[in-house]
Amino acid sequence: MRLCKCDAWNEQRFSLSEAASLRRLSFNPRKDRPMALEITLQTPSTIPLEVDAIGFEAVRGQSPDDVKRTLVQRGNKQTPLGEFFDVQGSADDDEIVWSGDCANVKRIGTRLAFGRMRVEGNTGMHLGAEMTGGEIVVEGNAGDWAGAQMRGGSIRIRGNAGHLAGAAYRGGRKGMSGGEIIIDGEAGNEIGNSMRRGTIAIGGRAGDFLGVGMIAGSIFVFGEAGIRQGAGMKRGTIGLFGGERPPEMLPTFKAAGVFQPTWLRVYLRELRARGFAVPGELLEATYRRYSGDFLELGKGEILVPVAA
Repeated sequence: MRLCKCDAWNEQRFSLSEAASLRRLSFNPRKDRPMALEITLQTPSTIPLEVDAIGFEAVRGQSPDDVKRTLVQRGNKQTPLGEFFDVQGSADDDEIVWSGDCANVKRIGTRLAFGRMRVEGNTGMHLGAEMTGGEIVVEGNAGDWAGAQMRGGSIRIRGNAGHLAGAAYRGGRKGMSGGEIIIDGEAGNEIGNSMRRGTIAIGGRAGDFLGVGMIAGSIFVFGEAGIRQGAGMKRGTIGLFGGERPPEMLPTFKAAGVFQPTWLRVYLRELRARGFAVPGELLEATYRRYSGDFLELGKGEILVPVAA
């Protein structure tokens, strides 16, 4: 079988120095964790709470009672955080821990620029939206719009994610333009909608319209993918590594040979080093490339492992 050369652009995206920087972004819990600001849900609310006011700039140096008095949005009214959460510790070491089932708590980590946030349970919509730096780890599931329009930093979701992770908000021109989102479980529809840069990795199944309108960046799916992946993409890479049968390509994508991308092997090894489930056969696999979407610029690619 004849192998085609990997584009120089692909080879340059994932250099060894970049791989080393990815290794430094460890998502494993630290054994010697410094003092954190611990925010524990005590009284669940049937009306969603929006807690984007709880950021490091706002709560650093404050006492637990001061943090409890911080106003958060509940429906069309503002209310003190302390009506629903208990607060202990301090954010002086740039770490905030949210505990309890926060599935109805929105905007945790929105516009995060530095520090570390950890959610010991589920979280609601807009997790880490528009963040520019720092690290967020969710031990449970996350709602829709996780990492929407983020520009930097890292998000690790150990459960499932909803729709539109890393996507552009409705009316926006571009989705995430930097950073990475790693989802150990499944993800919904329109993941990476209009993404400009960055990386998304999904351990389980992904929904429909994966990478729709993608401008650049990389999305890797290790489970089955829904329909119409890459529709309208201009550039970028989508890797479809799972599923029991080959994915069905849109007619506006064309087969463009097979190859073994070195940059992909390096990145997959880094994912494995951080506890992300990467099947060993993918490291040495040969991949079939489909170029498209030729309704747009046509410089995107979808990579599918060639069956042995």
